[in-house]
This record gives sequence, structure tokens and C-alpha cells, in this order.
Amino acid sequence: MKVSLSTYYGGLTLRNPIVVGSSNIVTDIENLVKLEEAGAAAIVYKSLFEEQIQLESHQLDEMTETYSDWDAEHSSFFPSMKHAGPAEHLRQLKEAKSRLKIPLFGSLNCVNDESWLTYALKMEDTGIDGLELNFYSTNVDFNLKSETIEDKQIKTLELVKAGIRLPLFVKLSPYYTNPLRLISRMDKIGVDGYVLFNRLFQPDINIEEEKHHYPYIFSSENDNRLALRYAGLLHQKVKGTIISNTGILTGKDVIKMLLAGAGAVQVVSAVYKKGVHAVQHMLEEMEHWMVKKGYTSLDDFQGKLSKEKLADPFAYKRAQYVDILMKSEMFMQYHPKRGEIENRYDEY
Repeated sequence: MKVSLSTYYGGLTLRNPIVVGSSNIVTDIENLVKLEEAGAAAIVYKSLFEEQIQLESHQLDEMTETYSDWDAEHSSFFPSMKHAGPAEHLRQLKEAKSRLKIPLFGSLNCVNDESWLTYALKMEDTGIDGLELNFYSTNVDFNLKSETIEDKQIKTLELVKAGIRLPLFVKLSPYYTNPLRLISRMDKIGVDGYVLFNRLFQPDINIEEEKHHYPYIFSSENDNRLALRYAGLLHQKVKGTIISNTGILTGKDVIKMLLAGAGAVQVVSAVYKKGVHAVQHMLEEMEHWMVKKGYTSLDDFQGKLSKEKLADPFAYKRAQYVDILMKSEMFMQYHPKRGEIENRYDEY
């Protein structure tokens, strides 16, 4: 039986639901080509950060001002010029687009409204197929209100949406008071897809050296539960495509997300851990499952287990949590008896 893995991704038709997310892997052109050959439906290029923009600006200013007022005849050895922006990133993005037949999306991570729009337009000029905006807030201000953060991001989104013609995607962190309400507000602006969720790097502490360090920790399969939950809650509630992200390592993980209601997924850790052929193996696993179940397309089962389509009204609510806690025999399968716990404690 022949099956189709074709899906919609923010208005674009992809050959399958597996998109390789933004990471250092994709900055190597050869990796991009290999990922395409392995079956990736699209690729998100590594993010352009506000810090890169500011760094190049400062470096340019430092270079041009080094020889300022050298002598009475030379106030400067350089012509007057403005900061040209992170030209190397844009050049690489344009080159990557020229080498691929599958869609390539840009990724932007800024702070100032001026930077968001300016570089969204510059990235659009490279010929990319869509743009992903990374929205989150790393708060250190105790007095900052949640609505202040969200209103600022909505304003930025409206600005970029009005300025570019590309399909626009938003990659969100889970740290909002009510992500559902925020996504609903964004949907009214016309966002084409939501990547849920951005896995933010957190600092760790080395107790021997007594200083912070920042280890790169890959996601695990248990990290995908939050994305699964929100895919189920948002299915058919918003116009934009739900794209699940984080902890998606196998074909089974992709199937779970589609059953919940996602239209596609993004993978990164799977490629780091298993190489570019991880994508091919995931697709093969999906096809095998679909044949076994008698499904010929993703439409046959996408959202089958979403909140919208389930008869059980409590599947995504607190009642399920209480139900699990009440089933004490379930926990006894995984936890030792009380006496064993006490004995293990005594060992310390």
C-alpha cells in the first residue's frame, strides 16, 4: 500500500512533516544537502541574533575610529559609512537557499523593533521561503508585568507582518501566563505557524571552580510532553500550523504529535545524536506504522486524539492527573517499597 506523508506548513506544501530546526548543523552547506537527500522536508537556518548585529556594528566603529584625527591632514583614513549589518550571515543564507530544492526558512532573534523589521527585510531579500521569529523573555525584573511582555511581542509581530511578504512563523517559549491566549492573539495578526516550544539554554554551576558554565544538553523523549499537550489543545482552534518541537527523536514521536494535532515537527537533537540519516529512519518508521494501520495520508489521523475530537472532555485537564494519582498500583510498578526506600536512605 502506498502512503503519502505530504503536509501543510503555514500555507506551504511539504513532502513530509519533518523539518530540521535551527542549529549549528545547518551552517555547513554539505550537511544541508545531505539532510535534503535523507528526506528532510524543509530546513530552518541558524538564527541571526541581535548580539551579532550589535557586535559587527561595534567592530566596524572600532576599526574606522582607530586612526581618527591621525594628524592635521587626516581626520580619518576611512570614508564615512554606515554599519552594513551581519553580511556574512546573509550571504551564507542566500548560498544555502541556492543549493536546496526544499524550502529554507530564516530565523531571527532580536530585541529592538528596528532590528526585527530591518533584518526581516534583509533576510527576505535572500530568497528564503519563510521567516521564523524567536519570541521569549528572560526576566530579571520583579516588577515587570506579563501583559507588558506580551504586548511588546504583539507590537513587534504586527510590525514585521506588515513589512514582509514571506510566510511568518513564531517560535515561542512555554513561559507565559497563558500561552493559549497569546497564540490566539497572534493568530488574529495572521501568523502562519507556531513552533512549540523553544528550548532555552539555562546556566549551570560548577561547584569545584565555583562559576557558571553552559553545557549543551540534548533533548530527550520525555521533553516532548508539553508540545504534545499544546498540539492537542490548539488543533482546529487556530488558523496557523502547529509545529511541535523538542524531544522528537523517532518516527513514533512524530506520529504522536500528528495524532495530537500538530501539522509538522522540528528536529535537532535527533540529528546531532544519530546523524543526518535519523530523518530517513523516522520517515521509514512512520510509513511502516501507517501501512499497518491502513492510513494512506496524514489527514486520516491528524488530530484524531486532539481535545477537539475526543469524546472524553477530561483528557487534557486536571482530572486525568488526579486519576493517575489515585491508581496507586501503577506507581508500585515503578517505585520500591517503603522499607527499601528507608534502607537506601540509610546507606547515605
